[in-house]
Amino acid sequence: MPEITLSATVQSIPEAMAFLKENLGADYESLGTHVDLAVEELFVNVASYAYKSDAYRQSDRVDTICLGCRWVNMDGHDLFCVWLRDWGAPFDPFRVKKPDTELTLDEREIGGLGVHLVKHVSKHYVYSGADGSNTVELYFQKND
Repeated sequence: MPEITLSATVQSIPEAMAFLKENLGADYESLGTHVDLAVEELFVNVASYAYKSDAYRQSDRVDTICLGCRWVNMDGHDLFCVWLRDWGAPFDPFRVKKPDTELTLDEREIGGLGVHLVKHVSKHYVYSGADGSNTVELYFQKND
């Protein structure tokens, strides 16, 4: 199962995208856009918020994010699974209030639209917070 540990900064995003492209191989054309969009959104959230509190800066994993991927078969479907793990403040992005997309941009509250997009482009999504870490798993299905 390939994985990479990166600095939790937006400057690491190109390396994360290259890692995903390499591991998707020939399937990058059919899945790459959705995978890239979702991972970039969650990566930016971790880089921006996970390690802001000093309480979460004590670990040897401070300011890092692990990114991994694998192919799985779920309910008879081959899915590409991407996971992101950080050791920052506990946060389940999938519990964020769904944005009201019927409102104009001026009327909307800030935040939540990126996670809404992540949910929309992935087939399944899972959060777990255990052992002082946050792990998000995203599952993508090819459009055959």
